[in-house]
Amino acid sequence: MTNAEISTEMLPATTTIGHVHLKVADLDRALGFYHGVLGFEVQQRMGDQAAFLGAGGYHHHIGLNTWESKGAGAPPPGHTGLYHTAILFPNRASLGAALKRVLAAGIDLDGASDHGVSEALYLRDPDGNGVELYRDRPQADWPRDAQGHLAMYSKRLDISALLAEAG
Repeated sequence: MTNAEISTEMLPATTTIGHVHLKVADLDRALGFYHGVLGFEVQQRMGDQAAFLGAGGYHHHIGLNTWESKGAGAPPPGHTGLYHTAILFPNRASLGAALKRVLAAGIDLDGASDHGVSEALYLRDPDGNGVELYRDRPQADWPRDAQGHLAMYSKRLDISALLAEAG
């Protein structure tokens, strides 16, 4: 594709990414994480082959299936594929509550960052898929440079303060 072929038409501001569908080795184990730890509601289950999970009654934010992956191992590091699924929480307290559940389940964090625009926790699901749990700050509070351009950064997230906010 040449630069002349690249569209200059931008997507509408209300565009979102709908859902993620993950290949998993063990459906019950994956449900233990996405339903049991993170709290997504099981909307539909198809035996031991697939399940669809959502929040707030939505048909599904996450699809899990074993159609091509039952009993398989995680892809090796250094290969292409999904880097992580990012799950947006509505506020800091709900992100802190999710962190409490993750820690109570004995799941290690890969990282925790304050990006200025958001606060994010990074971990792995039982199949080794990257998961980001995050909350956005209000757009008016996003860091900007002198020209008004976005100036994101990565600083250490204060985990203790986040847990305290969860109550």
